[in-house]
Amino acid sequence: MRRRGSAFHRYIVSKGPPFRAVLAGVREYVALSEGQHHRLVIADDHPLFRGALREAVTGLLKHAEIAEAGSFDETADLLERGGDIDLVLLDLAMPGVRGFSGLMYLRAQYPGVPVVVISARDEPATIRRCMDLGASGFIPKTAGVEAMRQAILHVLKGGVWTPPDIDLSGSETAEIAELMARMATLTPQQVRVLMMLSEGLLNKQIAFQLGVSEATVKAHVSAILQKLKVESRTQAVIAAAKLETVHPPQSATVEG
Repeated sequence: MRRRGSAFHRYIVSKGPPFRAVLAGVREYVALSEGQHHRLVIADDHPLFRGALREAVTGLLKHAEIAEAGSFDETADLLERGGDIDLVLLDLAMPGVRGFSGLMYLRAQYPGVPVVVISARDEPATIRRCMDLGASGFIPKTAGVEAMRQAILHVLKGGVWTPPDIDLSGSETAEIAELMARMATLTPQQVRVLMMLSEGLLNKQIAFQLGVSEATVKAHVSAILQKLKVESRTQAVIAAAKLETVHPPQSATVEG
């Protein structure tokens, strides 16, 4: 009988399930890199890190169109131009966003586009909140190139990826969980207006940047106050700021 496959293939198979899983991963990588054309957006305000991400992606995908953005406005412009975007790699901290507002906007405006957060803030509570807000993955900026490729590959295949060595057990406080639920009711445009309110912009400045009338901005602000159950712009900004601060879950008991 003729023996199937290469010597390497026969060696892997002979080593049992763990090694066969490695072989399966190699096959998936080859199939993805040689298959369809992919379009990605890398959103980060540090050119050197954007370059590192581009290197990671081009080494993973043979046919990839990669657009880069150094601010959130540039990111939004790229997505608004249309076309099918397969993945957005998003930094949490970049010009035009505060905290998780950029992620919230992208998930509301483009629910079909997977977003992977890439951030230096890699404490478990931050990762957990990103996932709760709809991210498809989280990659710490300290991750190596191969770890980044593994995460991107997994998400492009439709999966969800978080660092396997970080414990994400725990949950939000009741106050934050309720606030996140209220934030989820905002429309994409209302999220943008809230982001701009947090930057201290006036109604006419917001209207100019969004290309709408001041009356439209006022209507958005009124809706935001109603949905967040607050009485003023200042209170709305304070509510948004609560999502920016992540505290680790406190222990139930305190030892003396």
